[in-house]
Amino acid sequence: MKKVKRLFWVLAAVALTACNSNDDGVESGIEIPGINLTEDVECCTAEDALHVYKFLQTVKVVPGLTKEVDGNYNVFAYTRDGSLHNGYNEIFFVATKRLTGNYVKDLEVKNISPLMHMVKMDMYHSTPTGPAAERFSEDVIAVKRSWVSFIMNTSEAGSWTLSYDIQILGKEDKVEKQDIVVNGLPEGQAWLKSFKVGDDTYFISLVNPNDWKTGSNKIQAYISKKSDPITTPYALASETFTVEIDPRMPDMGNHTSPDNTPLVKQKDGSYQGNVNLTMTGLWRIHFTVKDDKGNVVAGGEEDLSSLYWDVTI
Repeated sequence: MKKVKRLFWVLAAVALTACNSNDDGVESGIEIPGINLTEDVECCTAEDALHVYKFLQTVKVVPGLTKEVDGNYNVFAYTRDGSLHNGYNEIFFVATKRLTGNYVKDLEVKNISPLMHMVKMDMYHSTPTGPAAERFSEDVIAVKRSWVSFIMNTSEAGSWTLSYDIQILGKEDKVEKQDIVVNGLPEGQAWLKSFKVGDDTYFISLVNPNDWKTGSNKIQAYISKKSDPITTPYALASETFTVEIDPRMPDMGNHTSPDNTPLVKQKDGSYQGNVNLTMTGLWRIHFTVKDDKGNVVAGGEEDLSSLYWDVTI
């Protein structure tokens, strides 16, 4: 208990000089939210809460997706900058007790359901989504993570809503069809592409290329299959593909780089490989998709593949 109290006073001192801008709705004064000074079985230990607090300094709340559950809890949704954009978006979920502000580790978020209304055609469609939210890491046990990859941004042509189901300590609730804004990527960037195999449409979403640097980078993507009906979120494709990559610099004579490896399917359903980016600037990562027998099913033209992602480092 003495160790916990010492930890609290250290953290409280930090709070006096650095206000957490992500504490929307948490009534904890100047105290760092989530620090548990009592034996509360619903909440994290002080050490666990410190990990959550540090993580929340790297993300921001998404407006409109906060939910009060059973009068006792708040659930918040976060992204890196508090907004959503075309292509892949990681979304993080955190629950707190309204009375104390303590983080609650027993949180489930599932059935994440984005829906776009296409105005002119008066029709609806969904987009690729991840599975039920899972623990972010072994250290950050009270943060749950999933993702959505938006195939279109918000415009006069259409608007998005987002729904998801919540369960906290057996208490169930729902965020239902909340209006959200999906921004376009900066000009010249493209992180999501589609391809067809027979009558089926697939979407391949590039994960977090903003994290890349010059040199060798792990490249990760998800391949999702368009649903029937199309209003159902597009789940990960059950088929196994291989994605061969060919990075080029279109502003530098289309020169390439060595030591790249194809993206292959992992146990978690993602595809991972390596891309070597030898200098800063715009990179066009051409890719060719092969099926589990090695047959080219998308891209693969003789010169440069017509399928590519555009990223800038």
